[in-house]
Amino acid sequence: MGGARRRARARTAFALKDSWPYAACLLLALGAAWLAASHLALRAAALLAVPCCLLGIWINLRVANAATRTGTLLAQARTALGAVHDSVIATDADAAVSYLNPAAERMLGQSADAAQGFPVEALTRFVEPESRRNLPHPVHVALGERRVAPLTAGAVLLGRDERELAVEASAVPLPPGEGSGAVLVLRDVGQEREAAQRLRYQQAHDDVTGLLNRLEFEQRVAQCLSGARQAEADSRDALLFVDLDQFRVVNQSCGHAAGDELLRQVAQVLEGVLRGGDSVARLGGDEFGVLLCGCGAADAMRLAELLRQAMCELRFDHGGRSFPVAASIGVVELDASWGQASSALSGAEAACGLAKEHGRNRVHVHRPGDAELAQREGMLHWVARIQDALDHDRLLLYAQPIAPAAPQAEAPRHMELLLRMLDADGRLVSPMAFLPAAERFSMSTAIDRWVVGSAFEQLAAAGAAGPALCAINLSAASLSDERFLQFVLDQCERRGVEPSRVCFEITETAVISQFQKALRFIERLRALGFCFALDDFGTGMSSFAYLKQLPVDFLKIDGSFVKDMLRDPIDRAMVEAINHVGHVMGIRTVAEFVEHDATRHCLHEIGVDFVQGYGIGKPVPF
Repeated sequence: MGGARRRARARTAFALKDSWPYAACLLLALGAAWLAASHLALRAAALLAVPCCLLGIWINLRVANAATRTGTLLAQARTALGAVHDSVIATDADAAVSYLNPAAERMLGQSADAAQGFPVEALTRFVEPESRRNLPHPVHVALGERRVAPLTAGAVLLGRDERELAVEASAVPLPPGEGSGAVLVLRDVGQEREAAQRLRYQQAHDDVTGLLNRLEFEQRVAQCLSGARQAEADSRDALLFVDLDQFRVVNQSCGHAAGDELLRQVAQVLEGVLRGGDSVARLGGDEFGVLLCGCGAADAMRLAELLRQAMCELRFDHGGRSFPVAASIGVVELDASWGQASSALSGAEAACGLAKEHGRNRVHVHRPGDAELAQREGMLHWVARIQDALDHDRLLLYAQPIAPAAPQAEAPRHMELLLRMLDADGRLVSPMAFLPAAERFSMSTAIDRWVVGSAFEQLAAAGAAGPALCAINLSAASLSDERFLQFVLDQCERRGVEPSRVCFEITETAVISQFQKALRFIERLRALGFCFALDDFGTGMSSFAYLKQLPVDFLKIDGSFVKDMLRDPIDRAMVEAINHVGHVMGIRTVAEFVEHDATRHCLHEIGVDFVQGYGIGKPVPF
């Protein structure tokens, strides 16, 4: 008995001695996987290390214990392989199955005994998920090339019932000799791949509409532009920029949840009209992008019109109310001249902006040499410069005196504040260079806030030494902004400025475009003691009709009538008529563009109250 135990221990020690390479492989693979587990080869090593080590020990123990089939270490190796969560399949040198661990039995739906002797490819068939094309089997590669053979990334295991299972797999050849063959280790990664697919989807799609997001869309546009640089001249794609008209009405009256539902319905309309190979994305807010593949300008225009008509047919119903839906669309043809995707998107957005400015609910095509677009893009450059000037306090106030028309008459100081801007190099910029852009791109109210705040601050600091009456120009946008009215009241209270020292100048055009709101604005501030002047009077078609309804204190006669009134009797007659009507209504008059003493004397003879212009005084820093 003692001799038998000694021989068994010797065989066990011999088996363990021959198994040291497996233990070394285990330590090396685990260490490498800890350093960089994302690398494919190291993932394969990490996948194979523990099962191969255990299986190698088990095989050697089987050989060592062939006589007795007993021994604690052999049982422990079997138990360890049974506890491994990965599926382990051992084959002989001919790739016939010799062993399945319990995890492999569960994965394959096959018992270890029934699988004995079957070709490994009969139980484990690996294919590409979409084409179902058979892939080289890792075991055959491992046996044929004597190396670790990982399965092609993204492959699936095709079961006997044709069910696909997402797996990672690697095969490793065992050392030549007794028990030689290969070990195939499989790991179920279905949940990991599903999670990765969900993450990729979320990274590329908008969470409200399910459409592509801006990042993914720009990448696709970039791919089209890259193809355009390499393709023939007649190979074209097109880009549409779609902006909903009056989306804010739904958001403000029904809430953001209703706005999101409208966006989803719009997304369905877009997808319903477009062709299968086209891409549609939500770019942000109520803006959408459409990429039309293999579509020239004419076809793109036709599809854009179909989209516009489909939008018009959509009615959004919420809370018993029905809202019409419309969209403005900009179209650009994608060719190599665009260079970058961001440039093409900017071009399409500019074209969409022109569609809105022309009346909304229409399509505008971006064409090379488009004068309107060039002008608009030039104004957009001013937008950035204006914002920079606001951010860095590079706006300036100048003051120009307003004097009595009678040359020797005495009157309290009266002046109009005029706006200037310093560019980044410190050069003075005329307001006519940047104010049109500010008005066009809704920056007027921000500028008006700066002007009012700065003027009130300086009036308060000057005290009694400052002007008795200071005229401040306001834009049409500010007249219709309730928040701006409150801002004026807050500034007045904060600075302690007497309202009677401030006269707000509003143009006839601004009043006509926002008449009711302008009227409320004027009445509210006049009740507190502020004065109002109607600027550039006489240039509109309905000047006298509106004047009857406006409670203003000053009427400023437009300079186009004043500057040539000494030579043009019609201009003089217009000045006389405006002055007479103003006085009949109890409104004081101011003539602009007075450049000569002779003009001043003539205005005094007519009976104009005040004059303003370079002949009276040039603008100086306030």
